[in-house]
Parts: sequence; structure tokens; C-alpha cells
Amino acid sequence: MGNTIAALVVSGNGTNCERETAHACRLGGFTQVDIHSIWEIVAGDVSFAPYHFLCLPGGFLDGDDLGSAKAQANRLLHSVDAKTNTAIIEQILAFIAAGKIILGICNGFQLMVKLGLLPASSGNYTEQLVTLCGNDSGKFEDRWVELSVNENSPCIFTRGISSMYLPVRHGEGKFIAKDKNVLDSLMKSNLHVIQYLDQQTHKPTLTYPDNPNGAQHGIAGICDTTGRLFGLMPHPEACVHRTHHPRWTREDLPEEGDGLAIFKNAFTYAQEKFS
Repeated sequence: MGNTIAALVVSGNGTNCERETAHACRLGGFTQVDIHSIWEIVAGDVSFAPYHFLCLPGGFLDGDDLGSAKAQANRLLHSVDAKTNTAIIEQILAFIAAGKIILGICNGFQLMVKLGLLPASSGNYTEQLVTLCGNDSGKFEDRWVELSVNENSPCIFTRGISSMYLPVRHGEGKFIAKDKNVLDSLMKSNLHVIQYLDQQTHKPTLTYPDNPNGAQHGIAGICDTTGRLFGLMPHPEACVHRTHHPRWTREDLPEEGDGLAIFKNAFTYAQEKFS
């Protein structure tokens, strides 16, 4: 592919943010951005290998009937490429081993944790250690949230970012670790990348509505130990231009929305590593 830096956005089975996510990838700098359904991958018509960035966008995979992204996680864990007879999960693990990057947004984040791709703090990318479950409010939350960025995190996606203001829209976004040891290890290793902030104190909060779901430690996004795999509940692809901001007509805002920096960082990393 020469100097082409390529992103793959996976769609299908209820995903509904693939076009916005692909647009954000293009704005971020990726020279090739393709949208392919999970069924093209399972059929063997699409391979992960030519791509440098795998993006799992938001949506409602399989109607969330078994819990957000659980059916898709099982599909990826147990499906085999019809042409090569290679397990799909093995292809994903090879993608990670090649030093490539993965971003999961909202439903994509739910998928990553249920696959075990995050936080993978033990180095095992198929062991589920955390989950995202129903909001404490008992309802779908659609609101904008203030976020702090952990500058000690290894996350390559948030380099140079100290805070963000992004929208959330989910019914199952409450971050919970398997047990106290997992949570303590995650925090100690700085794998908690972003947290919901109290808009008055500007500190991580458990209080609704600034924390829209009741997530432990206000965690809104985490990464793995390499910093190359990142998942978050807020939608960065929904804030890539100032007109996406809810107060854009009332405030003097920069041209780029806060979310675009995540995609720019992804491109910068991929370009430096694979060009």
C-alpha cells in the first residue's frame, strides 16, 4: 500500500455512526478510509491486514438484546474466516501484535471490553476484566459532558489533550471492574484515560448528571498497557467542527471540535510507524 495510511471502520448489525466516524478519520489525515460490514470480514472478503487503524463505531449492535455488544463479541470470538479458515479473533490479535491501533467508541468500547481487548492489563486480550452496564439513571442518556484527560496515561490517542467536551448517548455506559484488584491495578497503571468531571469543581465525579451513568471513579474511557487500544463512551466523531458544539452560536470557539484531536493523534502515530 506504499505510504497509504489506511483506516477500517466496521459496520453492520445495528451500527449507526460509521459514516461520521469515517469522516472524522479522513479529517484526521487518513489517506484511505473504508467502511466494511462484519459479514464481509467473516466471509473472507475483507482482511484486517492492509489497514493500520481499526475503528469500532457507535450503534446498537444486534439491538443490544443480550446486553450492549455481547452478541457481536461472541460472533468475533467464535467466527472463522470462510476463505482462510482463520479465526476472526486471531486476525484481530495479529493486528494488535503488528503494532497497529484500535479505537472503540460507545458501542465499540462495549465491544472491546467484552472481547477482553481492554484493559488487557495481564497481557491477555481475550479475558474480560471489566464491563459497561446499565446507567444508574435507568434510562438512555443523551447529553454533553466535561472530561479530564489523564496525562500520565500511555494512550497514544490523547497525547497533548488535557480536557474535552463531548456528547454521550448510551443506555449502558456504567464502567465497572471485575473486582477491586482489577480496578486498583487499572488506576495504578494509569489505564484510565478520561473521566467525567463535575462542571463546578472540575474534579472526577460520581454525581449525576455530570457523570451520566455512575461509572466507577467517573471512568469514561480506558486503554491497554501499550496505549494503542483505546475505548471511550463519549463520541469524539460527533464533535469534529465548532458547529457541532451546542453553544457554537454563543461562544468564540476554535474551528476544530475537541474530538478531532483523537483522530489526528491516531493518524500521526500510524504515519510515524508505518510510512
